[in-house]
Amino acid sequence: MKRNHIKIFYLFAATALTIAGCKKDFLAIQPTDRIATSAIEADSAVFEAYVTNRYLGTQLQNKEGDGTVPGFGRGFEYSMWSSLSDESIYNNDDDTWLVQRGQLAPENLGGAGVLWARSYRGIRECNYALSVLPKITMSAGHKARIEGELKFIRAFRYQDVIRNYGGAVLVGDKVYELTDNLQDPALFKRATIKESIAYTIAQLDEATAKLPVNNDGTWLLGRATKGAALALKSRLALYAASPLYDGAGTWADAATAAQAVISLGKYGIYTGGYNRMFLENETNEVIFERLYTKNDNHTHMEIANGPNGYGGWAGNTPLQNLVDDYQMDNGKPIADPTSGYDPTHPYDHRDPRFDATVLHNGSPYRGRNIETFIPGGKDSKDGESNWNTTKTGYYLRKYMDDAYPLENPWGNAGFHPWIYFRYAEILLNFAEAANEAYGPDVIPAGATLSARTAINMIRSRPGVNMPTLAAGMSQAQMRDAVRYERRVELAFEEHRFYDVRRWKIADVTDNKPAGGVIITKASDGSFVYTPKVALDGRSFATKHYWLPIPRTEIQASGGQLQQNAGY
Repeated sequence: MKRNHIKIFYLFAATALTIAGCKKDFLAIQPTDRIATSAIEADSAVFEAYVTNRYLGTQLQNKEGDGTVPGFGRGFEYSMWSSLSDESIYNNDDDTWLVQRGQLAPENLGGAGVLWARSYRGIRECNYALSVLPKITMSAGHKARIEGELKFIRAFRYQDVIRNYGGAVLVGDKVYELTDNLQDPALFKRATIKESIAYTIAQLDEATAKLPVNNDGTWLLGRATKGAALALKSRLALYAASPLYDGAGTWADAATAAQAVISLGKYGIYTGGYNRMFLENETNEVIFERLYTKNDNHTHMEIANGPNGYGGWAGNTPLQNLVDDYQMDNGKPIADPTSGYDPTHPYDHRDPRFDATVLHNGSPYRGRNIETFIPGGKDSKDGESNWNTTKTGYYLRKYMDDAYPLENPWGNAGFHPWIYFRYAEILLNFAEAANEAYGPDVIPAGATLSARTAINMIRSRPGVNMPTLAAGMSQAQMRDAVRYERRVELAFEEHRFYDVRRWKIADVTDNKPAGGVIITKASDGSFVYTPKVALDGRSFATKHYWLPIPRTEIQASGGQLQQNAGY
């Protein structure tokens, strides 16, 4: 086999299992850092542990090496996906600035380079488990659940390929080995986006039929349920109907997919407060989440993103672009001259989700108010650890748990969940699709809501209580309303990067300067707010609607794997 084809093993055949031996006794040693294939195939408990670990592993890059990256979604660790969009910038780079500046290339991907190999490694691992499942001794009902679970996880991996690269290589149930013909052109043929989404949705339909409605004593919290499979189908159906996906699906189908989750009657809007929702395990709003324990905690959000005056590292610092998009609490944008916005008190009377998401000058936090002003502000460049001062004038509030310490947090932080799907996303999916297919106030056949009433359920959630939308809006007005709600309700939840691309507006949003603010305190105690550019050179080109496939993967295929246009 040619040397340049070895890489493809990590695309489709890489696994933590030992799959080959040697006749030489001195080489026939079982590694101590992995589980033998024979153990997985002979012991149902070991096999099930292998299956549940498919939620967690398969990241091929982790800068700190401590396994804290969530199993799905994020390709980075401390930097969040928000810092590849117009939500935030990562204060100390961490490979995100090259994306913001349009410098992404097949051989220059930073943390984003993990997604292709990680996804196909996960797909191969699921295929292996599915091939072994018939041999495992367990009840037929439990086998069916595990089959559904594996098809869900595999579909999640395909989703990551589709939403980042477009058309996927569909490998079916094949478990590729080094002994296979890895020069077969069929191995590298990319399906169309429509074919890729249709295949993945079909897998989710099969998963839904086999998964339980609820987690219970034999199906632990954090494992996939019918709701999780239907939620992923809803997201993919919404993407398929969006402009970037070029007719891969219809808005009517997307509305139907979201309604299927709603019709379960299981989920609702969390009433314990918008800010608390991201710190609590097992709320009624969560459909699918990753849970953490004392011995398996994740990135310590508090120290990673906290203000420098508290010993924090600033991390993912919100942009002025996002701050300016929050409405006033009367429902009017700040650019509306009748909104009541006061540029000398810019943070007063805003949508309550603003204060729950962004720490700004004057925000109450851990016993005092945030001070990002100069001169002398404790959380400004005049404060301690000024190398960790925010470049935008803001710090992250969402996900931050005041019960966890900032200093020396290891072992005492990072236990709050990471939410992959929640009910508000499903309502937003339904509202967008129903509006595009039927208009703002029509209740589709088989549905229980209109686009407008779905949005109003989110706006009227306890602790937010934003003015509800009145009847009689045009489709275009409702489209703007949906996009506003996704912008603020789902901020920092890995949606914005994909939303502006699927709407094909990233050439506008991601070409705007990365805004920040300089706050100067006058002798009378008042503040002057001066706009600034927090990160220069921000750039987005048409080719950036899709990520490039890493050059190493193209080379490993002998040039047979088709690269995305422009790269």
